[in-house]
Amino acid sequence: MSFAGKVAVITGGGSGMGQAWARRLAAQGATVAILDVNEAGMAETAGSESRIKPYKLDITDADAVARVFADIEANLGPVDRVANAAAIMPFGRLLEEDPKLTTKVMAINYGGLVNVATASLPNMIARGSGDFVSFSSMTGIVPGLLMGAYASSKAAVQFYTEILYHENRNSGLRFCCVCPPAVKTALWQQAEATVVPKLPSKGETLTPDMVIDDIERCLDRGKLFAYPGKQTRMGVVMRRLFPGLIWRVSHDAEGF
Repeated sequence: MSFAGKVAVITGGGSGMGQAWARRLAAQGATVAILDVNEAGMAETAGSESRIKPYKLDITDADAVARVFADIEANLGPVDRVANAAAIMPFGRLLEEDPKLTTKVMAINYGGLVNVATASLPNMIARGSGDFVSFSSMTGIVPGLLMGAYASSKAAVQFYTEILYHENRNSGLRFCCVCPPAVKTALWQQAEATVVPKLPSKGETLTPDMVIDDIERCLDRGKLFAYPGKQTRMGVVMRRLFPGLIWRVSHDAEGF
């Protein structure tokens, strides 16, 4: 699907998946609004590309999110695609983690998605077209030790997006919830700065472009979920059929 002349909004546009997708869409001729608290990162994303428009925004602030989307629609035009790439990913044992950090993960990874959906989707539904992409994670399907806060937030993203799709399945919009394994981005480096669970670190690691390609296929085929990578698809099956085995492997890997 060509995005020349269209408008896309990407949260977390200052790094990682958001940065990669913003650059790709701008290169295709789209106007891309990127939302992030990281102004330096957004400046790096935009570079000399005039089609990328940075908006400093804390997506946990629902009122601020609504104002930014109103500004985008008024100044850039109707939004054709929303991609929710903003996230944080600290790891560690749940009872050793500051509860303020645990709830912050949920506020950004899940609450931010809710705020963006509420601000963007009514106008898209009224027009009867557009794409809405949620970034979940393989950890939202196959939970593991030391990943409690992040996995919980990504499981919430999956349920929210699935219900959102079914409540609006005849709206003309395309929905995709992508559940990738580890991806070579700054987000994974953020996790490595806390503690790296041994199980996901042993699995496959994808590039942002590989994940984006899978999302585009998901949208084109009218699928709700995208599972990039062979190990991801295998993990989905294992979780459904052998949940006990998944936990035994996780305990063996971590040693407790």
